[in-house]
Amino acid sequence: MTRRMDLKVDYAFKLLFGTQENEPILRAMLNALLKLPKDDRIASLTILNSELLREYETDKQSVLDIYARTEKDEYINIEIQLADKYDMKKRTLYYWSRIYSSQLKKGSISYGEMKKTITINILDFDLLQETDRYHSTFRLYEDEEKFLLTDVLEVHFVEMPKLLRLWEQQAVNLEENEKERWLLILEADDREDIRRELEAIAMKDPVMKKAFDQWEDLSRDDQKWIEYETRKKAIHDELSAAREAEIRQMKAREEGLAEGKASIVQNMIAKGLAASEVAELTGLSLEEIEKLKKQFH
Repeated sequence: MTRRMDLKVDYAFKLLFGTQENEPILRAMLNALLKLPKDDRIASLTILNSELLREYETDKQSVLDIYARTEKDEYINIEIQLADKYDMKKRTLYYWSRIYSSQLKKGSISYGEMKKTITINILDFDLLQETDRYHSTFRLYEDEEKFLLTDVLEVHFVEMPKLLRLWEQQAVNLEENEKERWLLILEADDREDIRRELEAIAMKDPVMKKAFDQWEDLSRDDQKWIEYETRKKAIHDELSAAREAEIRQMKAREEGLAEGKASIVQNMIAKGLAASEVAELTGLSLEEIEKLKKQFH
């Protein structure tokens, strides 16, 4: 079986979509994702952070998202996240503000000349409980009349698990839906059903064919594969450490609650309450209260 990088790993995603050589691939994905009309599609992109990663152990500060400028001088930032380890909503606004305000540092432009900045977050987890839609777009609208204040802010959240659920329900038509084609290529490394359908489409779509060819070439490159595996391990270790910290905090809270309950029971018994009364007031069983009583003596 041909080995393929998991394109949801940020390093692999950037290798395929984040180089100037592969600009047509990124452009096709963005035109589909942003649902731009044919007469207003992105015509060209300049990748602004085109440097790829050196050894991860010695280059921990490398930028792993994709930052690009369109021919209209609009700015687009794309980020992949495998787990909800940050406050994604506030974090994406922070990154949007940094990119937007950085325009003032690039030359003597006025506020009126500042261009639209778009942030796209592709998430491998459910974020927005308010909707079952996998792609949500946010802009600045007035509360009552819903008119747009300005078009300079545009934030996208793409929740891949929701899209996969639609795929499992056979509610996705890759032949007809360009956006879903480009998103589901991110799942095609280990999903043969998705890959098979996309490969058939690639025979008629030159840009999708280029994406598959480049993906296979990158996955065959031994040095890049080592760097990809290094990054994947770093992500796994980071997520494992975060999970272990959560478990420790949960245990500490449970221990704190247990100690608090024990103290309350001790005070009640010291005041002469019967075990049955303590059980009724605390919700503990008589057996639990008897165990706590033994700890006091």
